[in-house]
Amino acid sequence: MKLKPLLNPALKILLVIAVLAGLLGGLAGCSTTTATTAQLLTTTVTATPTTPKPADPQLILATTTSTRDTGLLDLLVPMFEQQTGYQVKTVAVGSGAAIAMGQQGQADVLLVHMPDSELKLVQDGYGINRRLVMHNDFVIVGPKADPAGITGMTDPVAAMKKIADSQSLFVSRDDNSGTNGYELSLWSQLGITAKGQSWWLSTGQAMGATLVIASEKNGYTISDRGTYLTFSNSKAINSVLLVQNPTVMVNPYHVIQVNPAKFTGINAAGAQAFSDFMVAPATQAAIGAFGLITYGQPLFIPDAGKTEASIGSK
Repeated sequence: MKLKPLLNPALKILLVIAVLAGLLGGLAGCSTTTATTAQLLTTTVTATPTTPKPADPQLILATTTSTRDTGLLDLLVPMFEQQTGYQVKTVAVGSGAAIAMGQQGQADVLLVHMPDSELKLVQDGYGINRRLVMHNDFVIVGPKADPAGITGMTDPVAAMKKIADSQSLFVSRDDNSGTNGYELSLWSQLGITAKGQSWWLSTGQAMGATLVIASEKNGYTISDRGTYLTFSNSKAINSVLLVQNPTVMVNPYHVIQVNPAKFTGINAAGAQAFSDFMVAPATQAAIGAFGLITYGQPLFIPDAGKTEASIGSK
């Protein structure tokens, strides 16, 4: 007589999640071996679909380039598709462009990092169910020679003032992205209009391309930490991290469903499923372990269940 398996697939998944929770709870002081084990486990947490096949399996996700350039989407999207049966078409653009897609009904769900514009999207009725997913932080990077003398500073406003005062080259995405929005907020606090200055260069491109251009031209730029680490580790750039302050230069990411009451053809069920997936325990564990093997630190901090104020977000 054949014996039944001791654990069915669902229980196996729950066991893996339980193990992950224990591992990730102590990551701050864990050994390299423990961190490696945690990341390997999270990349295998893909449950057998427990819901019926979706009536409309096509889902459009508009998101920021950092989730693509870091490789995070390469992990999460297949997990979501396997668990739910949805097929995701990902459009990775600046957060401003992704939010515009939501305003025009050209996407079903958004994963973005532009708090002020996100809040307006919801207030205007185009977005619903805005949920905090994760965060990392912004950093100022530049040439090792550091002509502006900002190495080791923790005040981003003061650092940007030194860049402007020294007329050192600053390379801007200038693309209405979340990172570009953060740059503009720093210039605004200084009362400086950098655009059009001889020392300010517009790329109009995504974060990865902007990092490469800044490196080639020995200029400064602002990046999210995850994309900087990805490009620096691959030797695609020579820029070094000069200014950081994770509690001040916080960079939160939210998932937002496009309001189906505003447009016809929005995949409301798929958007809800993706939103729920992004804050689910297994997904949050995968986010928290992502990057540990390669960089010795996660590229994103999982935030589901946290308050906006607790991470310095709106």
